[in-house]
Amino acid sequence: MQITNMSFPLFFLWFIIIVFSILVYKRLVLLSKCKAKLHLPPTPATLPIIGNLHQLGRLPHRSLQSLSNKYGDLMLLYFGNRATLIVSSPKVAEEIMKTREHLFLDRPKLRFIDTIFYQGNDVGFSSYGDNWRYMKSICVMELLSNKRVESFRSIREEEVARLIKEIKLSSNNIGSSSAFNLSEISSALFKGLICRTALGRKYDDRESGKEDIYGMFKELADVMGEVSVGDYIPFLAWIDTFTGLENRVANVHKQFDAFIEQIVQDHEIRFNNTDDDDDDDDKDAAHGNNNVQDFVDVLLKIQRENPQQLSRDNIKGVILDILGAGTDTSTTLLGWAMTELLRHPKKMKKLQEEVRDIVKTKTKTKTRVTESELANINYLKAVIKETLRLHPPVPLSGYRESSQHVKIDKYEIRAKTQVIVNAWAIQRDPRFWEDPENFHPERFLNNSIDFRGQHFQFIPFGAGRRGCPGVSLGIITIQLVLASLVYQFNWSLPNGETTLDTAERWGVSVRRRTPLILVATPYLN
Repeated sequence: MQITNMSFPLFFLWFIIIVFSILVYKRLVLLSKCKAKLHLPPTPATLPIIGNLHQLGRLPHRSLQSLSNKYGDLMLLYFGNRATLIVSSPKVAEEIMKTREHLFLDRPKLRFIDTIFYQGNDVGFSSYGDNWRYMKSICVMELLSNKRVESFRSIREEEVARLIKEIKLSSNNIGSSSAFNLSEISSALFKGLICRTALGRKYDDRESGKEDIYGMFKELADVMGEVSVGDYIPFLAWIDTFTGLENRVANVHKQFDAFIEQIVQDHEIRFNNTDDDDDDDDKDAAHGNNNVQDFVDVLLKIQRENPQQLSRDNIKGVILDILGAGTDTSTTLLGWAMTELLRHPKKMKKLQEEVRDIVKTKTKTKTRVTESELANINYLKAVIKETLRLHPPVPLSGYRESSQHVKIDKYEIRAKTQVIVNAWAIQRDPRFWEDPENFHPERFLNNSIDFRGQHFQFIPFGAGRRGCPGVSLGIITIQLVLASLVYQFNWSLPNGETTLDTAERWGVSVRRRTPLILVATPYLN
């Protein structure tokens, strides 16, 4: 009877307080029981409902490093109701990514990632199993093999030459003292490159007048960098609807699905219009690709040979993986490399001298860098490695999930625990790197440490079977672009500026917060 006399807002407030108190009590009891039974890694104090989510901050890789400095290289956080193991040492990273990797090959289920990537029918975000192994083998053996990467060499050189021409024209039109946005122009380059490589042609909206395809890339990167409340606090999933994130995710999937579906259909039509007896070269020529098979060609050919193993969603999921991974991370890496070189003029000069000396020795025309020279430019490789060490585009290595109860180091890890390796923290740890906060490419000269997953103090692309399969394609591309930029131009900051903003922006990759505005003065006519 008292309730009927109480105002509704006051009754609702008391109801929330009671429910909240019950949840807090149950959470504290549950945690105390778990800790009594299991020797779990240390855990910072948690808040009811959200756990440790409030401690992630705007730049989670930095926040997690600070927490690891206090709680240790292995700590257990709670993102809402999801237990998450944070790894900040090469030793434990090796155990999870190599020694006992078979127990950590699965991916945690993230509902918006599933929505975008065809319910786990891709490679990057699919659950571990026979289908994933088959799809991964296609990527490694067919799409991203050294032979296939080499087949796209002419495309890379053509697109980089076009970039250099565009920068020169811009300099001539506006004067060598005027600045332009390198972040924007390089982003267009990498998007064009990946479209030609994966899809067989560029989709430049300025030429086609069609939907903003490159704008879709940006929105894909943006939504993938968002945190879904519903993934960690299921009963608050309505917040994702309220903020508009759920609708954005649905739109991204719908737009990319229609885009990729049309591309696949176009490839099928062109293929079917050739004689069934034509050899592969004839079919490639029919695509107008200078006898180079793009990724869609390869996947459709495999599907015809194994129709029961490779579905339409598998094809579209893999293509979306490649489109997403091949653009944002490359743009981010180039931006940080140029940033560090401009902040360290002596390093820039050393790289320019090496590139220019080798190119002049190897070619009579002296007008451009080609991939044949790259193998001999050792300081270029060191600069890229040092940039990857200081600024790994994806600082928190791809999320994994434990498949069963396991003991790591001296701690017990329960099944279904999410695992995050903080590569950014490991690669800046003074225990494993001398003078870790400074840009010093020379550390990689005459040094066998590499980024291909064998040295766990340096894992910008992850490691093991869940490591990035596109490393070779990405590295040869960034080498060619960076070498061409420092060969063709002398670079400076606009308006006589001497300092460069290095603030970070969190997303699917950790890029510069502000665009990189530079002045390019042609070195060659």
